[in-house]
Amino acid sequence: MENLEKALSGIIENIPDLDLREHESMRLHCSFKVGGEVRAFIAPKDIWEMTKVFYYLHMNEVLPLIVGKGTNLIIPEEGLDICVVSTEKLTKLRLGTTDDTIYAEAGVSLARLAQFAQANGLAGLEFASGIPGSVGGGVLMNAGAYGGEMKDVVESVVMYYLTDQALCEVKNEDCGFGYRQSSFTKVNCAITGAVFKLTKDEPEAIAARMHEMNEKRRKNQPLDLPSAGSAFKRPVGGYAAALIDEAGLKGYTVGGAQVSEKHAGFVVNKGGASYDDIVALMDHVRREVYEKSGITLEPEIRIYPKGVVLIDDWKRRKQMALDEMLRLAKEKGAKPDEEQ
Repeated sequence: MENLEKALSGIIENIPDLDLREHESMRLHCSFKVGGEVRAFIAPKDIWEMTKVFYYLHMNEVLPLIVGKGTNLIIPEEGLDICVVSTEKLTKLRLGTTDDTIYAEAGVSLARLAQFAQANGLAGLEFASGIPGSVGGGVLMNAGAYGGEMKDVVESVVMYYLTDQALCEVKNEDCGFGYRQSSFTKVNCAITGAVFKLTKDEPEAIAARMHEMNEKRRKNQPLDLPSAGSAFKRPVGGYAAALIDEAGLKGYTVGGAQVSEKHAGFVVNKGGASYDDIVALMDHVRREVYEKSGITLEPEIRIYPKGVVLIDDWKRRKQMALDEMLRLAKEKGAKPDEEQ
C-alpha cells in the first residue's frame, strides 16, 4: 500500500533507534500462536515515541492495529499489509497521587498490576491476577472475571486520540463501559495508561483471595494450551460454555483447533492450528448453538479478515464535517464564519 510505504519512510527517517520490524510474524505476538506476517511491527519505547509514530501514520492516512499481549486476536496466515503498533514497552507502574490509587501504562500485564496492588495493600484487582492480558487491552474490552471488571476499579483512562492527534484523560463515567466493551472500541484511539482507584486491605488477605481465584482457574481452564481466553461473550440470560456443552460440542475439533475438553468456553490450539481452523470451528459452534438454543454467540476474539486494509480516512471525514457545517449555515441564512 503506497500510503503505508510513505508513512514507514517518514518514520524510519525521523525516529532514530525505533524498534521497527519489517515483515514480522504475528505468530510471535498472539497467544493462539497463529498468524502470518504484517508489513511492519513497531514497539515504541515510551508514549512520546509512540505519538511520533502515530503522527506519520496519520499524515499518510494509515490506521495502525494497536496490540498489547495479543491475547484476543488472530491474523490470517497469508499476512496483512498493515502496520502494527505494540504497547509492550509501555510498562511504567507506580502508586498514584493518592495512597489508594495506582497508575499503570498500557503494556503492564494485568498479573503484574494485581501483584503490585497486593504488595501495596490495595484491594480490588484480585480478579485480574489470572487474566492473560495487559492494561490497555483489559481496559479496552472491560475485562473481568469472578464478579469483578475493569469498570469497577478504573478511575480514569489516558488515551491518544488518533484523529485529532491529542492525548486525553477520560473519567470512568465517560468511558462507556459495558459487558466486554467500552467507548474506546468505537473511536480511533490508543489507550496509553490508566489510573486505578482501589481499597486498602491487608496484603495477606488480598493474596489469599488471589490464590483462591487462580486455583479455580487452574482447575477449570485449559491453561496448558495456547488460546485466546474465552472465545465467546456471555449471552444475555446464559453462559456460552454451558450452551456449547449442551450442544454436544465439547472436544469438537477442526484441524489443530479444538473446543476445550476442560472448559467449553475456550478454543485451544492442540498443535498446528491455523487461522482457517479456528475460524471454521467458531463458525460451526455458532451455527450449532443457534440451531439448538436460538441464541447467537458473539465472538470475544478479534478475528481480522483476509486482505483487510486499515485506512484512516480523516481527511475525507473532515471535509464531510466541513460540508455539513456549511450546509447547516446556509439553511440558517448565516455566513459560515459568523458566530451563532
